[in-house]
Amino acid sequence: MKKRILLTILALIIIGGSLAGIKFLQIRHMMAVGSKMVPPPETISTAPVQHQSWESVLSAVASLDAVQGVTVAAEQPGKVVAISFTPGDFIEKGAPLAKLDTSAEEAQLRAMESSRNLARTNLRRLAELADKGLISQTEFDNAKAGFQEAEAQTENIQAVIQKKNIKAPFSGRLGIRQINLGQFLKEGQEIVSLQVLDPIFVNFMLPQQELGRITSGMLVRITGDGIDKEQISGKITAIAPQVDAQTRNIRVQATVANKNEVLRPGMFVNASIVLPEQEKVFAIPGTAVLYAPYSDSVFVVEEKKDEKSGRDIKVLRQQFIRIGEKRGDFVSVLSGLQGGETVASIGVFKLRNGQAVVIDNSQAPAFEMQPKPENN
Repeated sequence: MKKRILLTILALIIIGGSLAGIKFLQIRHMMAVGSKMVPPPETISTAPVQHQSWESVLSAVASLDAVQGVTVAAEQPGKVVAISFTPGDFIEKGAPLAKLDTSAEEAQLRAMESSRNLARTNLRRLAELADKGLISQTEFDNAKAGFQEAEAQTENIQAVIQKKNIKAPFSGRLGIRQINLGQFLKEGQEIVSLQVLDPIFVNFMLPQQELGRITSGMLVRITGDGIDKEQISGKITAIAPQVDAQTRNIRVQATVANKNEVLRPGMFVNASIVLPEQEKVFAIPGTAVLYAPYSDSVFVVEEKKDEKSGRDIKVLRQQFIRIGEKRGDFVSVLSGLQGGETVASIGVFKLRNGQAVVIDNSQAPAFEMQPKPENN
């Protein structure tokens, strides 16, 4: 019995040792194969480091103001008896806007006109008598003063009636109506806004150190939300003669044509003054930059001889750079790259230093200075 147990244990030891030996050989073979295995090269898109000339611009946040803009208000108190405009319409200078009740003034005017006419007739009669020396000069002067007073009172009533017939002071675009028929208006109560939208003023501030770089007549480009990706341009028309003592900024005003009336007073826009000098930069696509808190970098494509196969292959070298201004799809490189180098243009977050790559630009996007994406 003991002999049988010993044989069984010996057989188990032999079988276990054989299995362990086989597994050891398998693992050693896999390690040998793995040490010789080379990962396949990554397919990338590339872009050259371009030497470009960029416009030099001064940018600022601007606000829009109407060339002429008022809120038409009642100069005299009275009840609204007629409204002659449609909110939002363009109206010409002198067009009627609203009429207040003038029945009392018209009655006074008729009475005053009668008194004036009588005073004029009396003045003529007394003038003839004065020429013949039949009345004193004092009587003639009193009659003349009475006529002038009646005429002044008549003109005063006519002026009140004219003020109650409210008209547009200039041509422009009307706003929202703020009165109703039958409403009693107080003196100074608002009726409707009237704005001249074409052209329109663009007001912004620049630091005082930029004063020597700008002059009247310089081109100004306007962009912003709500402008449907349009780029509207105008010219500097005024530069304030004084600098703000608190901010040390200077106020600049540009005038921009606004035929489609896409610009409205009160809007905020981005104003860019185009300077005469051109800026020479090295430019790469913005998607080629691997942004990081410590430093930004790109992957430069270089040719290198493979030590095992002896063939020329393309590998990546991570290069730290310092970037500057962005324009469209491009970003300027202040240091770290030279013209003629090639960088990986997209998907740089998945790349690593020393990685072998192959280049395929068939599906690469087109990088533009003024991109117009179909979907935003």
